[in-house]
Amino acid sequence: MAWDERQQRLLAAMGLRVWAPPAAGAPAAEAPALAAVADAEASPPVRVPKPQAVLAAAPAPAPAAALKSPAAGALAGLGWPELREAVAGCRACSLCEKRTQTVFGVGHPQAAWMVVGEAPGEQEDREGEPFVGAAGQLLDRMLAALQLTRAADGELPRERRVYIANTLKCRPPGNRNPTPEELAKCEPFLVRQIELVRPRLILAMGRFAVQALLRSDEPIGKLRGRVHRYQGLPLIVTYHPAYLLRNLPEKAKAWDDLCLAAEVFEQQAPTS
Repeated sequence: MAWDERQQRLLAAMGLRVWAPPAAGAPAAEAPALAAVADAEASPPVRVPKPQAVLAAAPAPAPAAALKSPAAGALAGLGWPELREAVAGCRACSLCEKRTQTVFGVGHPQAAWMVVGEAPGEQEDREGEPFVGAAGQLLDRMLAALQLTRAADGELPRERRVYIANTLKCRPPGNRNPTPEELAKCEPFLVRQIELVRPRLILAMGRFAVQALLRSDEPIGKLRGRVHRYQGLPLIVTYHPAYLLRNLPEKAKAWDDLCLAAEVFEQQAPTS
Protein backbone atom coordinates (compact mmCIF):
# COMPACT_ATOMS: atom_id res chain seq x y z
CA MET A 1 0.00 0.00 0.00
CA ALA A 2 1.29 3.50 -0.86
CA TRP A 3 0.56 6.48 1.39
CA ASP A 4 -0.58 9.59 -0.46
CA GLU A 5 1.16 12.92 0.12
CA ARG A 6 -1.29 14.17 2.75
CA GLN A 7 -1.09 10.92 4.71
CA GLN A 8 2.72 11.04 4.67
CA ARG A 9 2.65 14.62 6.01
CA LEU A 10 0.33 13.54 8.78
CA LEU A 11 2.52 10.57 9.69
CA ALA A 12 5.55 12.84 9.90
CA ALA A 13 3.69 15.37 12.05
CA MET A 14 2.71 12.63 14.48
CA GLY A 15 6.32 11.51 14.85
CA LEU A 16 5.97 8.46 12.60
CA ARG A 17 8.35 7.46 9.82
CA VAL A 18 7.36 5.62 6.66
CA TRP A 19 9.72 3.23 4.90
CA ALA A 20 9.27 3.59 1.14
CA PRO A 21 9.24 0.42 -1.01
CA PRO A 22 12.53 -0.37 -2.83
CA ALA A 23 13.16 0.67 -6.37
CA ALA A 24 12.25 -1.76 -9.12
CA GLY A 25 14.75 -4.59 -9.43
CA ALA A 26 16.07 -4.37 -5.87
CA PRO A 27 16.62 -7.77 -4.21
CA ALA A 28 13.57 -8.83 -2.24
CA ALA A 29 15.68 -9.79 0.75
CA GLU A 30 16.89 -6.22 1.11
CA ALA A 31 13.46 -4.59 0.81
CA PRO A 32 12.12 -3.42 4.18
CA ALA A 33 8.40 -3.95 4.79
CA LEU A 34 6.25 -0.83 4.64
CA ALA A 35 5.79 0.18 8.28
CA ALA A 36 5.30 3.22 10.47
CA VAL A 37 7.83 3.62 13.25
CA ALA A 38 7.31 5.86 16.27
CA ASP A 39 10.40 6.95 18.15
CA ALA A 40 12.51 4.20 16.58
CA GLU A 41 10.26 1.42 17.92
CA ALA A 42 8.05 -0.59 15.58
CA SER A 43 4.33 0.08 15.84
CA PRO A 44 1.43 -1.82 14.22
CA PRO A 45 0.55 -0.65 10.70
CA VAL A 46 -1.72 2.38 10.77
CA ARG A 47 -5.17 1.89 9.27
CA VAL A 48 -6.74 4.76 7.40
CA PRO A 49 -10.41 4.90 8.42
CA LYS A 50 -12.95 4.89 5.60
CA PRO A 51 -16.11 7.01 5.65
CA GLN A 52 -18.33 4.00 4.92
CA ALA A 53 -16.99 2.28 8.04
CA VAL A 54 -18.13 5.06 10.38
CA LEU A 55 -20.44 3.79 13.08
CA ALA A 56 -23.87 5.21 13.77
CA ALA A 57 -23.86 8.74 15.13
CA ALA A 58 -24.48 9.29 18.81
CA PRO A 59 -27.57 11.27 19.83
CA ALA A 60 -27.11 14.99 20.34
CA PRO A 61 -26.51 15.99 23.96
CA ALA A 62 -28.94 18.12 25.90
CA PRO A 63 -28.56 21.88 25.33
CA ALA A 64 -26.56 23.85 27.83
CA ALA A 65 -29.74 25.39 29.25
CA ALA A 66 -30.50 22.02 30.81
CA LEU A 67 -27.64 22.64 33.24
CA LYS A 68 -29.59 25.57 34.66
CA SER A 69 -26.41 27.60 34.86
CA PRO A 70 -27.21 31.21 35.80
CA ALA A 71 -24.76 32.37 33.10
CA ALA A 72 -26.37 30.53 30.19
CA GLY A 73 -29.21 32.97 29.49
CA ALA A 74 -27.06 36.03 29.98
CA LEU A 75 -24.56 34.86 27.35
CA ALA A 76 -27.08 34.11 24.62
CA GLY A 77 -26.75 37.39 22.72
CA LEU A 78 -23.11 38.24 23.39
CA GLY A 79 -20.64 38.84 20.57
CA TRP A 80 -16.93 38.10 20.76
CA PRO A 81 -15.78 41.23 22.65
CA GLU A 82 -18.57 40.98 25.21
CA LEU A 83 -18.04 37.23 25.66
CA ARG A 84 -14.32 37.68 26.20
CA GLU A 85 -15.05 40.36 28.80
CA ALA A 86 -17.57 38.07 30.54
CA VAL A 87 -14.99 35.27 30.74
CA ALA A 88 -12.32 37.61 32.10
CA GLY A 89 -14.66 38.81 34.84
CA CYS A 90 -16.18 35.45 35.73
CA ARG A 91 -16.26 34.51 39.42
CA ALA A 92 -18.81 31.71 39.19
CA CYS A 93 -16.53 29.16 40.91
CA SER A 94 -13.48 29.10 43.14
CA LEU A 95 -11.04 28.69 40.22
CA CYS A 96 -11.07 32.47 39.80
CA GLU A 97 -9.28 32.89 43.11
CA LYS A 98 -5.91 31.44 42.04
CA ARG A 99 -5.81 32.02 38.30
CA THR A 100 -3.19 34.29 36.75
CA GLN A 101 -5.61 35.07 33.92
CA THR A 102 -8.42 33.41 32.04
CA VAL A 103 -7.74 31.39 28.88
CA PHE A 104 -10.37 32.42 26.38
CA GLY A 105 -9.48 30.86 23.02
CA VAL A 106 -7.42 31.40 19.90
CA GLY A 107 -7.84 31.12 16.15
CA HIS A 108 -10.12 32.48 13.50
CA PRO A 109 -13.59 33.48 14.83
CA GLN A 110 -15.34 31.96 11.80
CA ALA A 111 -13.19 28.85 11.38
CA ALA A 112 -14.62 25.72 9.78
CA TRP A 113 -12.83 23.49 12.30
CA MET A 114 -13.05 23.77 16.09
CA VAL A 115 -10.75 22.02 18.56
CA VAL A 116 -12.00 21.70 22.13
CA GLY A 117 -9.47 20.83 24.83
CA GLU A 118 -9.73 20.27 28.56
CA ALA A 119 -8.47 22.72 31.21
CA PRO A 120 -5.60 25.22 31.06
CA GLY A 121 -2.25 24.14 32.45
CA GLU A 122 0.45 26.24 34.05
CA GLN A 123 1.76 27.66 30.78
CA GLU A 124 -1.73 28.39 29.45
CA ASP A 125 -2.59 30.18 32.69
CA ARG A 126 0.57 32.27 32.34
CA GLU A 127 0.17 33.10 28.63
CA GLY A 128 -3.63 33.27 28.38
CA GLU A 129 -3.77 31.00 25.33
CA PRO A 130 -4.86 27.35 25.02
CA PHE A 131 -2.48 24.62 23.88
CA VAL A 132 0.95 26.16 24.37
CA GLY A 133 4.20 24.44 25.30
CA ALA A 134 5.06 20.95 24.07
CA ALA A 135 1.42 19.86 23.78
CA GLY A 136 0.62 22.96 21.75
CA GLN A 137 3.57 22.34 19.44
CA LEU A 138 2.38 18.80 18.80
CA LEU A 139 -1.15 20.05 18.11
CA ASP A 140 0.19 22.63 15.65
CA ARG A 141 2.12 19.89 13.80
CA MET A 142 -1.01 17.74 13.68
CA LEU A 143 -3.03 20.64 12.28
CA ALA A 144 -0.33 21.56 9.78
CA ALA A 145 -0.35 17.99 8.45
CA LEU A 146 -3.98 18.62 7.47
CA GLN A 147 -3.04 22.06 6.11
CA LEU A 148 -4.89 23.75 8.97
CA THR A 149 -3.82 26.70 11.11
CA ARG A 150 -4.83 28.38 14.35
CA ALA A 151 -3.66 31.74 12.97
CA ALA A 152 -6.36 34.41 13.11
CA ASP A 153 -5.02 36.42 10.16
CA GLY A 154 -3.79 35.71 6.66
CA GLU A 155 -5.49 34.80 3.41
CA LEU A 156 -6.35 31.13 3.93
CA PRO A 157 -9.98 30.10 3.26
CA ARG A 158 -12.34 29.25 6.10
CA GLU A 159 -11.90 25.54 5.40
CA ARG A 160 -8.26 25.77 6.55
CA ARG A 161 -8.99 27.74 9.71
CA VAL A 162 -9.21 26.36 13.24
CA TYR A 163 -10.59 27.90 16.40
CA ILE A 164 -9.28 26.40 19.66
CA ALA A 165 -10.99 26.63 23.04
CA ASN A 166 -10.80 24.80 26.34
CA THR A 167 -13.67 23.34 28.29
CA LEU A 168 -12.53 25.36 31.33
CA LYS A 169 -11.29 28.92 31.08
CA CYS A 170 -9.34 28.86 34.38
CA ARG A 171 -6.57 26.55 35.52
CA PRO A 172 -7.42 24.12 38.34
CA PRO A 173 -4.76 24.48 41.06
CA GLY A 174 -1.90 22.04 40.60
CA ASN A 175 -3.40 20.95 37.27
CA ARG A 176 -5.85 18.72 39.12
CA ASN A 177 -8.88 17.30 37.34
CA PRO A 178 -11.84 19.72 37.10
CA THR A 179 -14.89 19.00 39.21
CA PRO A 180 -18.36 18.45 37.69
CA GLU A 181 -19.48 21.75 39.23
CA GLU A 182 -16.59 23.64 37.63
CA LEU A 183 -17.35 22.08 34.23
CA ALA A 184 -21.02 23.00 34.56
CA LYS A 185 -20.29 26.60 35.55
CA CYS A 186 -17.91 27.14 32.64
CA GLU A 187 -19.79 25.27 29.94
CA PRO A 188 -22.04 28.18 28.81
CA PHE A 189 -18.92 30.07 27.72
CA LEU A 190 -17.86 27.17 25.49
CA VAL A 191 -21.40 26.76 24.13
CA ARG A 192 -21.50 30.41 23.13
CA GLN A 193 -18.08 30.13 21.47
CA ILE A 194 -19.34 27.21 19.39
CA GLU A 195 -22.44 29.21 18.45
CA LEU A 196 -20.31 32.15 17.31
CA VAL A 197 -17.75 30.10 15.38
CA ARG A 198 -20.38 27.90 13.68
CA PRO A 199 -17.81 25.23 12.77
CA ARG A 200 -18.43 22.43 10.32
CA LEU A 201 -16.67 19.89 12.56
CA ILE A 202 -15.57 19.66 16.20
CA LEU A 203 -12.50 17.73 17.34
CA ALA A 204 -12.81 16.93 21.06
CA MET A 205 -9.42 16.27 22.64
CA GLY A 206 -9.25 14.62 26.03
CA ARG A 207 -11.59 13.04 28.56
CA PHE A 208 -13.09 16.21 30.04
CA ALA A 209 -13.76 17.80 26.66
CA VAL A 210 -15.60 14.62 25.67
CA GLN A 211 -17.56 14.54 28.92
CA ALA A 212 -18.63 18.16 28.54
CA LEU A 213 -19.73 17.85 24.91
CA LEU A 214 -21.13 14.31 24.78
CA ARG A 215 -22.31 13.77 28.37
CA SER A 216 -20.45 10.49 28.37
CA ASP A 217 -18.22 8.87 30.99
CA GLU A 218 -17.02 6.18 28.59
CA PRO A 219 -13.25 6.08 28.02
CA ILE A 220 -11.94 7.72 24.89
CA GLY A 221 -10.80 4.35 23.60
CA LYS A 222 -14.44 3.28 23.29
CA LEU A 223 -15.68 6.55 21.79
CA ARG A 224 -13.04 7.21 19.16
CA GLY A 225 -13.26 5.80 15.64
CA ARG A 226 -16.81 6.93 14.94
CA VAL A 227 -18.80 10.09 14.33
CA HIS A 228 -20.73 11.64 17.20
CA ARG A 229 -23.03 14.65 17.04
CA TYR A 230 -23.09 17.85 19.06
CA GLN A 231 -26.12 20.02 18.30
CA GLY A 232 -26.16 18.51 14.81
CA LEU A 233 -22.42 19.06 14.18
CA PRO A 234 -20.15 16.08 13.52
CA LEU A 235 -17.79 15.53 16.44
CA ILE A 236 -14.68 13.33 16.43
CA VAL A 237 -13.11 12.13 19.68
CA THR A 238 -9.35 11.78 20.09
CA TYR A 239 -6.60 11.88 22.69
CA HIS A 240 -5.21 15.11 24.13
CA PRO A 241 -1.72 16.00 22.81
CA ALA A 242 -0.37 16.04 26.38
CA TYR A 243 -1.51 12.42 26.76
CA LEU A 244 0.17 11.51 23.46
CA LEU A 245 3.47 12.93 24.70
CA ARG A 246 3.29 10.57 27.67
CA ASN A 247 2.01 7.60 25.65
CA LEU A 248 3.88 7.63 22.35
CA PRO A 249 2.38 4.42 20.88
CA GLU A 250 -1.08 6.05 20.96
CA LYS A 251 0.05 8.54 18.28
CA ALA A 252 -0.95 6.04 15.60
CA LYS A 253 -4.51 5.99 16.95
CA ALA A 254 -4.64 9.78 17.01
CA TRP A 255 -3.46 9.73 13.40
CA ASP A 256 -6.43 7.46 12.61
CA ASP A 257 -8.72 9.98 14.29
CA LEU A 258 -7.37 12.89 12.28
CA CYS A 259 -7.79 10.94 9.05
CA LEU A 260 -11.38 10.20 10.01
CA ALA A 261 -12.01 13.88 10.84
CA ALA A 262 -10.60 14.93 7.46
CA GLU A 263 -12.79 12.38 5.63
CA VAL A 264 -15.93 13.47 7.49
CA PHE A 265 -15.14 17.16 6.97
CA GLU A 266 -14.85 16.66 3.23
CA GLN A 267 -18.32 15.12 3.20
CA GLN A 268 -19.93 18.11 4.91
CA ALA A 269 -21.67 20.62 2.69
CA PRO A 270 -20.41 24.16 3.41
CA THR A 271 -22.87 26.38 5.27
CA SER A 272 -23.41 30.05 4.63
